[in-house]
Amino acid sequence: MATDTDMGTDIKNKLCWYPLRVTYSRELKVRDRLLDRGFSCFVPLTLKSVEKGGVRTVKTVPAVSNLCFVRGTRAGLDEAVEELGMKDYVSYVWDRATRKPTVVPDKAMEDFMRVSEAMMDDVVYLLEVNTALRAGRKVRVKSGPFAGVEGVVVRVKRSRRVMVELPGMFAVATSYVPEENLELI
Repeated sequence: MATDTDMGTDIKNKLCWYPLRVTYSRELKVRDRLLDRGFSCFVPLTLKSVEKGGVRTVKTVPAVSNLCFVRGTRAGLDEAVEELGMKDYVSYVWDRATRKPTVVPDKAMEDFMRVSEAMMDDVVYLLEVNTALRAGRKVRVKSGPFAGVEGVVVRVKRSRRVMVELPGMFAVATSYVPEENLELI
């Protein structure tokens, strides 16, 4: 994960992806309000079956609780959060080593969004990534719905998948990817 010092001298005015911690399950509300302000936002969603009054329905809900990704300048984001009155329930995810807000690299975020937006039943979110999973082969998907996605080959739920990790946070693993659709990096 990149930090302010890795990204150059004036990070406050550079467009970056920032993960925001959003309390009280307001991820979608924060996303919508920041989208209205012109920011690019992303909340990973998944389908969830809910039964209410004997009727089963499928709802789209956040896949990861209390998290919203926003692309913008840090100064602009700080200003928007203040003006919209969201300061009490929105904060940056902090990098403990540098004590600065975490910045997600563009390529990692693009790949993460591609896999998450598939919203397939067998896309798996891994909230903790052990070192054995990180040791897999680094690959790029050549064709199919995940073409261009780069990650590590892992076995999850008995099938070969490509895992895209947001270091220090979590990872998402694609649905099954055939060996012939992969190329080593």
